[in-house]
Amino acid sequence: MAKELADNRKYLVIIYGVSVLIPVVVAFLILFPGKLSFTGTWVYALPGIHASINSITAVILILALIAIKKGNVKVHRTLMFSALFMGVLFLVSYIIYHSSVESVKFGDLDHDGVVSDPEKLMAGASRTIYLIVLASHILFSIAVVPFVLMAFYYALTDQIAKHRKMVKYTFPVWLYVSITGVIVYFMIEPYYL
Repeated sequence: MAKELADNRKYLVIIYGVSVLIPVVVAFLILFPGKLSFTGTWVYALPGIHASINSITAVILILALIAIKKGNVKVHRTLMFSALFMGVLFLVSYIIYHSSVESVKFGDLDHDGVVSDPEKLMAGASRTIYLIVLASHILFSIAVVPFVLMAFYYALTDQIAKHRKMVKYTFPVWLYVSITGVIVYFMIEPYYL
């Protein structure tokens, strides 16, 4: 029991470290783009790829839920590892994009990086809706990371009771983040160059 607690603490420290590091790195790259600076027009295709990754992740999560409800642990596990892989793929692609390209602003019709009062007026209530969805997407995407990693840890260490308790709340948040990622993309897509 003491060894299990020590192992739990060790892995939880790693999980929390990774969970803090990810949003710090992403925020840094968004606030100071050009640090990695990948070049080429291919970088501009990444937001669409991000939406595709989020769509695929949402489908995988739903299929994983169906699999575990049917008692198919093997399929569930494979699907969840696939969802985790998609999350890592998304993160790497997101970092590449935001380290290379200035963030697009909702309503910036003339692509000058500033949403003027006339542009805000033209965007209307859709800008407010977009900002609310985006804010919830970002906050939940940051908050869910440690819980996803802990849920994986509990499953892999056969702490199934803790895993079930964790995923009761983690699953819907991860699914929400995946779905709102797609919504955010389609809302801002008209403002990309």
